Amino acid sequence: MIGRVNHIAIAVPILHEAAALYRDTLGAQVSSPKALPEHGVTVVFVTLPNTKIELLEPLGDGSPIAAFLERNQSGGIHHICYETDDIEKAAKNLQASGARILGDGRPKTGAHGKPVLFLHPKDFNGTLIELEEV
Repeated sequence: MIGRVNHIAIAVPILHEAAALYRDTLGAQVSSPKALPEHGVTVVFVTLPNTKIELLEPLGDGSPIAAFLERNQSGGIHHICYETDDIEKAAKNLQASGARILGDGRPKTGAHGKPVLFLHPKDFNGTLIELEEV
């Protein structure tokens, strides 16, 4: 059902500072910021040879990242994203096994323009899981 790690998301309080840290200190390739109002975040992707790091900053008061940063003021790992080749099939299998899909249970368009789902962290050892169809 799951494939390779697509990205690891890190919530950050100040996106341009975090992007500069990865670009200037670590020498990584860093994308331009992209606002995703439907997810309540602004994102920057750090491209690595084997995966990506997604830096997330809250966008608006209702952002789920704002709540995360209230508990983790300096930021931290927010979720891990795995690839799947059929997100509808994965959703059916997950629901049949009792796993909870966040939101209305239907895929939404993610930062890469592809369908994504988020799985409840209490069902996966305290880790928020994102599935992205590739």
